[in-house]
Amino acid sequence: MQAPVEHRWSPYADNGGTCLGVAGEDFVVVAADTRLSQGYSIHTRDCSKVTQLTDKCVIVSCGMKADAITLHKHLKARLVMYEHQHRKQASVTAIAQMLATTLYYKRFFPYYTFNVLCGIDDEGKGAVYHYDAIGSFERVPYTTSGSGSSLVMSVLDAQIAKGNQTVDTPPLDKRGIVELAKDVLSSVGERDIHTGDYAEIFLIDASGVTPTRFDLKLD
Repeated sequence: MQAPVEHRWSPYADNGGTCLGVAGEDFVVVAADTRLSQGYSIHTRDCSKVTQLTDKCVIVSCGMKADAITLHKHLKARLVMYEHQHRKQASVTAIAQMLATTLYYKRFFPYYTFNVLCGIDDEGKGAVYHYDAIGSFERVPYTTSGSGSSLVMSVLDAQIAKGNQTVDTPPLDKRGIVELAKDVLSSVGERDIHTGDYAEIFLIDASGVTPTRFDLKLD
């Protein structure tokens, strides 16, 4: 007699990828790779994880791509409603709270996304918010998420927070943080099979959102 066979199906998948956000005095730098994979398979090499929500705010989501698409769509629809009702775009602070409540509302069947929200607040300062899958969030000077986040955080701790450094060095300026983001993602692409192909960097300041793009490893 054949032993019973158990079949399992999960509604979730982790599509990998790495992102980071760094807040400056009057700017924010956001970076993310474009690889979408599952296990050892690469589904596509050119899939953006970043969505621009307003003139001064973007969201980047790692985790499950299908849930990220749904979440970003929902947020954009809510922000259109907000703009019609209030005759202005929502502030980064308001969007941060709305994202938290949106995620918490789905806590019993969560969006499997790990989000970083970045933008310029009402005082003109850079703002970075880090989220878990069910809406707990915190405003931080810098953060990272995704499959390569453990590789990114140690570099940011050293170069941004100047942790464990005995020599005083000046804080990085706008261009320095952009170059740091490029170096970090290039390094992660060498070590994490779920991160690679291309990287997008978004510089957000008073003039708006400026995207750039560069190549990572394709293997």
